[in-house]
Amino acid sequence: MKRKLLALTVIATTMVASQAALAGADGDTIAYTCNGCHGTDGVSKGAAPSLKGMPADYHTKALKAFKAGSRPSTIMGRIAKGYDDKELEAVAKYYEALK
Repeated sequence: MKRKLLALTVIATTMVASQAALAGADGDTIAYTCNGCHGTDGVSKGAAPSLKGMPADYHTKALKAFKAGSRPSTIMGRIAKGYDDKELEAVAKYYEALK
């Protein structure tokens, strides 16, 4: 369990650090940072949910709730805070378009 938590912490730290470089990026570029937990093209092979084909409205609401702290999370709240609403909407639309 400690090993898994350490791995997730390293992934989250790396992702947060890379967010500055992605400022203003489009949804598909931002989505690359999601691959570590949510899988390539949003198809998860682990505990994180798959994002492929998720309705953009639902995904956007979830991301904004993580950002606001109203949806509990271990890592997503910290990650979502690194993006503005426009970027969260763009990544949500990107995953919705994957069929």
